[in-house]
Amino acid sequence: MKKLIIAAALAASALAVQAKDIVDTAVAAGNFKTLATALQAAGLIETLKGKGPFTVFAPTDAAFAKVPKADLDALLKDKAKLTAVLTYHVVPGKVMAKDVKAGAVKTVQGSDITISTASGVTVNNAKVTATDIVASNGVIHVIDTVIMPK
Repeated sequence: MKKLIIAAALAASALAVQAKDIVDTAVAAGNFKTLATALQAAGLIETLKGKGPFTVFAPTDAAFAKVPKADLDALLKDKAKLTAVLTYHVVPGKVMAKDVKAGAVKTVQGSDITISTASGVTVNNAKVTATDIVASNGVIHVIDTVIMPK
């Protein structure tokens, strides 16, 4: 009986984790504080809490740390440019790692990103370091560099 209760508790816990949307999932991970701040500054929190589904190539805090501080500060103050950069990290639909194919993919921002699978998966110049972090409204793939639209 104890094993059944523990199994039920674990299943409920797993469902609770999956019930979080993309924003809450990223915040709970703890290494996307700069991304969360940027989403707030751009007014995109509600969008990424929406129905979706979305595939987000999420740069970590370490990825944002590669951006020169003056450039990052300026970006956080320019809502239009910030929105363009952040939506460049989002692809419509839920694309799991097993479904990723090399080539150009249109982003929510409107421009294409280039996916390569030659030596690990990269998105433009960013390496995908973790995949398939499932949220209730999509999936997050972690990248090590902030990608910028051209």
